[in-house]
Amino acid sequence: MMYQHGILKVATATPKLEVGKPLYNVNEIIKVLTKTEASLVVFPELALTGYTCGDLFYQDLLLNEALAALKQLLETNFPGVFIVGMPFDVDGVLYNCAVVCQKDKVLGVIPKFYNPNTNEFYEKRWFNSGSDVSFKEVTILNQKVPFGQILFKDTKNEINFAVEICQDMWMPISPGNYLSLVGANLIINLSASNIYVGKKKERRRIVIEHSRKNHGAYLYTSSGVAESTSETVFSGHNIHSVLGKTVNEAHFTSFETEVLTSDLDFGLINYTRRKDASLKDSLHKYKIDYQTVEVKFAETTAYQFAQKLEKSPLLPVDNEESFAEIRLIQTRALAKRLVHLDQPKIIVGVSGGLDSSFALLVAVDTFKYLKRDIKDIIAVSMPGLASSEKTINNAKKLSQALNVTFKEIDIKEETQLHFKMIGQDKSHEDTTYENTQARIRTMALMNLANKNKAIVLGTGSLSEIALGFMTYNADQMSMYAINSGMPKTLIKRQFKKYQQVFPKLSNIIEEILLTPISPELIANQKTEEIIGSYEINDYLIYRHLVAGDDDAKMIFMLKHAFELSDEEAKEAVKRFLSRFYSSQFKRQVMPDGPKVVNLSLSAKSEYKLNSDVRKK
Repeated sequence: MMYQHGILKVATATPKLEVGKPLYNVNEIIKVLTKTEASLVVFPELALTGYTCGDLFYQDLLLNEALAALKQLLETNFPGVFIVGMPFDVDGVLYNCAVVCQKDKVLGVIPKFYNPNTNEFYEKRWFNSGSDVSFKEVTILNQKVPFGQILFKDTKNEINFAVEICQDMWMPISPGNYLSLVGANLIINLSASNIYVGKKKERRRIVIEHSRKNHGAYLYTSSGVAESTSETVFSGHNIHSVLGKTVNEAHFTSFETEVLTSDLDFGLINYTRRKDASLKDSLHKYKIDYQTVEVKFAETTAYQFAQKLEKSPLLPVDNEESFAEIRLIQTRALAKRLVHLDQPKIIVGVSGGLDSSFALLVAVDTFKYLKRDIKDIIAVSMPGLASSEKTINNAKKLSQALNVTFKEIDIKEETQLHFKMIGQDKSHEDTTYENTQARIRTMALMNLANKNKAIVLGTGSLSEIALGFMTYNADQMSMYAINSGMPKTLIKRQFKKYQQVFPKLSNIIEEILLTPISPELIANQKTEEIIGSYEINDYLIYRHLVAGDDDAKMIFMLKHAFELSDEEAKEAVKRFLSRFYSSQFKRQVMPDGPKVVNLSLSAKSEYKLNSDVRKK
């Protein structure tokens, strides 16, 4: 079984079966339970008997064999939780049920509330609805257990799940919707859903939407092609969705048993639920008739993920649609600011590195949208004490190729004069040595902006803002921070895709992408040797600020995502947290800039933290 640091391994299965033969079907289900590492395993609607038994559902033989099959499942003493569909007779009335079990205990029985009775489905011939029954307890295999709407709670691990069956999900208000409002952060659906042209997409949309509006996870499994195909073919569709996104999906078409396994991050789910004000306004506001059952998922020490972890969860999907959407956000944001200010010119400090080059492309793109003269963009290169010929040439080549106004202002002499004024040893390459150059550059840009009736366009990325890797009152400051919503890894990806917009710049864009990232304030300076890999830091930004991870979980996730040693992961997390919490004072006075990904560090609009808060 697998559960650690809020990550629960789950599985949904579409088992091989023979319609009307529970004692055959149970063996296929047992095979899954004996092989899986999942702590929660879900089987389809009426999986023990098959969905298409027809009037066999009336037969004692079928119902008794289904109970015998359930008894065999309990005898496996499966340590996790498993859920299986079966028909269940209560005093001569049949219910289409999901049975939730752990080890040798039945924890609860959930009836189907909405039985379809149109087109190819006619369940009301055999089954009653579980709505408004007069009892809340049944006896099954000599165990008295809850019956009806049930919330299963692992209080310690904050995993609360509820179950619905097939058609329940398709209703305007489903049982799972209600139970999500009393704490369910996982809804599970056992289904026998058929397939016809277009239904797969429709079903996927519904599952995704339920996970979004329920602010949690949704697991869906369906019976497959082994069901009777007299009138319809069953889908074998398995979908795992979290917070409005599909994390895993399969459309099983084999006659053999197939299993889909995923890792659900309940830390992420609960942190998101806790932050969402609209959800909190809805919680515990509705009178719902339900019962609570305690369940326990045991902690494991050696967790193995079902799929390779995504290394860039903060980034949108890498496709043309995302590129176009990001491009639109940035250009329209900058255009609005320029229109509001009566169309000033733009000053951009271009270093020949990634961020400033990207900001320059966005500025040109925006001016083309506004049909303005590109010459009103003034690109300023300011070689300093450690600027390399490569970056100086990059800045010049890019600016000239874009046909913007280009200026080169050497700041070496001004820097030396400032050193003399403040008594700085010009050979001592300390923080003062570095920041003096950064502040002289910003002063020159600001004064040029005044002189030219322009605004200074900020170039720093979301990654540098998070890490505080910016000089206070220097590159930290601008009149509009166009890159402040862009993680460094996203800037790199978007910059490369801009080759489609500016095909003649393809070579210079490639040259800039190959240039090591550096502020070039001292000789041979490389940013990632100081702050660590941007890819790792962007991952930690997501884990800490979007998923809400504490130190231990950040280390755990980072170690698995990047295959690091314990010490490497600990050092990366320690460095990130130290830099992040010591730099809030810089973020408190950041200029405006557009939000791009689902995270902003703007103290005005989104991230609220006092400057002197220290992370222990």
